[in-house]
Amino acid sequence: MAYHYSRFGAEIVLTARRGTLLQKVMEKCLQLGAKKVFYIQADMSSPQAPEEVVQFALQKLGGLDHLVLNHIGGTPFQMWDGDVEHTRWLMQVNFLSYVALASAALPILAESKGSLIVVSSLTGKISTPFTTSYSATKFALDGFFSSLRHELAMQKQDVCITLCILGLIDTEMALEKTRNKVYMSAYPAAEAALTIIKGGATRAREVFYPWWLELLCYLRDWFPDQRDVVIQSFYNYTSA
Repeated sequence: MAYHYSRFGAEIVLTARRGTLLQKVMEKCLQLGAKKVFYIQADMSSPQAPEEVVQFALQKLGGLDHLVLNHIGGTPFQMWDGDVEHTRWLMQVNFLSYVALASAALPILAESKGSLIVVSSLTGKISTPFTTSYSATKFALDGFFSSLRHELAMQKQDVCITLCILGLIDTEMALEKTRNKVYMSAYPAAEAALTIIKGGATRAREVFYPWWLELLCYLRDWFPDQRDVVIQSFYNYTSA
């Protein structure tokens, strides 16, 4: 996603846990045409990290037009094993840090009439096997940011919230976790990233990638028993 923004000549602040990776991404962003690129190493399992990241971005850029929330914590793709502590940790990384980042950035985005771009998943609209903790964090994103959208509108604050609903994307991590466990095709990460950027730029309420996920969400409550049978047929229980 940072590479697409760079081609548009954006000014970017990157954050991730690994400094060596951030350095490489920064260098490529500059090669691709980004006007400015800065990075800050941060671990979103720390409650203090979101405020530090937003303050760093404000210091380096002087403001914000778009805040893209796209990080996730690692989680097993398997049957629920009763690990409540892992779920608590994942909620901090996948949900609470999103809330904290958005809260810290909202006053700045209100000044610029900017956008919050929240990357979620089909598992935050329709529950699926092997994703108990992950799905919980994604449903939480939908609930929080959809409610916040109401409140911003009621306060007449011109901050757009775009929720991005993604299917299976061909990132290395996703392919490794789902190998031999799902019977479905993965979609290109580069196209998914561009769809997210377009959704934020056009101030869309929600974007879906691939596009047909939107139809699936419309149909999800019509025939729940049949829906669940179909969903389960795409998963290999013996490999989980």
